[in-house]
Amino acid sequence: MNITAEAVKQLRERTGAGMMECKRALVESGGDLDAAAELMRRQGLAKADRKAARIAAEGVIVVERAGDGRSAAMLEVNCETDFVACENDFRAFAAEVAKLVLANRPASVEELLAARLSGGETVDERRRALIARIGEKISVRRFAVLSSPALLGAYVHGTRIGALVVLEGGDAALAHDLAMHVAASNPRYLRLEDVPAEVLAKEREILADQARGEGKPADIIAKMVEGRLRKSLGEITLLGQPFVKDPDTSIEKLLKAAKAVVSSFERFEVGAGIEKRQDDFASEVMAQVQASDRGRGDPGTRH
Repeated sequence: MNITAEAVKQLRERTGAGMMECKRALVESGGDLDAAAELMRRQGLAKADRKAARIAAEGVIVVERAGDGRSAAMLEVNCETDFVACENDFRAFAAEVAKLVLANRPASVEELLAARLSGGETVDERRRALIARIGEKISVRRFAVLSSPALLGAYVHGTRIGALVVLEGGDAALAHDLAMHVAASNPRYLRLEDVPAEVLAKEREILADQARGEGKPADIIAKMVEGRLRKSLGEITLLGQPFVKDPDTSIEKLLKAAKAVVSSFERFEVGAGIEKRQDDFASEVMAQVQASDRGRGDPGTRH
């Protein structure tokens, strides 16, 4: 069958796939553009399903702010390699989904995946089509939306770490500095009172074991544990941390001086908590080459 260059061009514009893939689909569908597009979509879904078990720990963090600056959405979209994380279509997809999150404020990732983008397809349909075109697992992992009646600080370090801070009082510069601090220092909790009781108990137990190992008397151990506990907890609470731009000042003191209060914050880091593969991309390629050589008999090993 004669497939015209114009038909291939039209299908490429509709699907974003490669020229040869489009030509094959047109041949299989007898030159019917709609049937070819549907065929490619189905093939893309199958490819996406096959890649579902693979590890996607690279990706981007995107922050989308409302026009008034008082609301923002933060989104993490993952892929398998940093090469794809820099790819224009992947980043455009993440940016469009972040806008959808801010506009729709879905209750869950599942609800977000079912939401429709400007082109009419769902987020999940666009994601699967992107997998078929790029060839890697792509996943929409998590998002957060924060709003403030006054100030909302937002900061993105490159594309790998993002932070949002809701601030009452102070000014826009302080809100931005606090978001930058959260991105850099990674506090786990806002204040001491937010630390769960089980975390406190575990930390106190560890510090007590350390003090006993130093051979201190029981009454001294109790004082040492509480002093070290305050220092340890200060490192994981935002208010207790030293300000990154002035380590002699704690965040708590900084806020008191500005007569401001942080009511909430969020921090995302690409791949945080995902068990990453230990081998790198170069090693994977080398392993594939070696396996291919063994399969056909490497001439270099013959005598």
